[in-house]
Amino acid sequence: MLQTQPDFLLSSQDFEPAYLRLYRTGELKQRAHEAIESLAACCGCPRKCRDNRLAGETGVCKTGRFARVSSYSSHRGEESCLSGWQGSGTIFFAWCNLRCPFCQNFDISYGGYGAETRPERLAEMMLELQGAGCHNINFVTPSHVVPQILEALLLAVAGGLRLPIVYNTSAFDSVESLRRMDGVVDIYMPDFKIWDPRMALRYLAARKYPRAARRAIKEMHRQVGELKIDEHGLAKRGVLVRHLVMPDGVAGTRDVTKFLAREISPHTYMNVMAQYFPAGKVSNERLSEINRRITQQEYADAIAAAQKAGLYRFA
Repeated sequence: MLQTQPDFLLSSQDFEPAYLRLYRTGELKQRAHEAIESLAACCGCPRKCRDNRLAGETGVCKTGRFARVSSYSSHRGEESCLSGWQGSGTIFFAWCNLRCPFCQNFDISYGGYGAETRPERLAEMMLELQGAGCHNINFVTPSHVVPQILEALLLAVAGGLRLPIVYNTSAFDSVESLRRMDGVVDIYMPDFKIWDPRMALRYLAARKYPRAARRAIKEMHRQVGELKIDEHGLAKRGVLVRHLVMPDGVAGTRDVTKFLAREISPHTYMNVMAQYFPAGKVSNERLSEINRRITQQEYADAIAAAQKAGLYRFA
């Protein structure tokens, strides 16, 4: 299999979660402290709202001092290199810094379904997932809660956490925030959603999304490189890029895959996803052009575009 070629193999015996070194040197504690302080004028994502989240103010993400968790569980529906046979330890954060009207987790991203979670409890969740046999800790929609994650991770490591960290994101991340996670995250899993700024404004309410996503993915790759997988088929370190194919080519798949092959790496591990369905605010009256599933031909065209660009490692 392509993913177990020697260049992409990282033996489980040779692997240690990246954050352990930072914990031993005390740098993880320092980063967590600085990250929490930064919430006083939050610029943690490209929106740069500058709200004082320590005082309870909220911006687009509607999240204050503490993260809001909608669920945590052993999830077997992720890519096989993450789910393995025991599941990926997903922690879903409520709210989001994007406003995608088609979001398939609408009640979480728009409705904020979940509960405010103190760092001690968030750390307990990580340890419970490790105790359940999960292969990794998978933070879903983490862009707006990086400080809270670092704060809780410090406690979890002290409690014995030893699993790889997966940063499962929309890619609407600031480079500055990602640099706080350098040496913390083992596996970055960005979803490069849309290429064209006009489409990003219409479908994500974020015209600057494409530029931010390109910068973010470059920074992720700088930190961890191409995805490496162990002898059991489990991802250990690197970047795995998702891309959701949408009706009528609105996602700009051809341009996304060219960017990945030319400006990131032709060895980029990619999941070209076909599961789009109308959700959220999409209807015949609003955004009718995406009020349908994609066709088999649209998906085949997307795969062909990725291959033509030079990509070959697919989930």
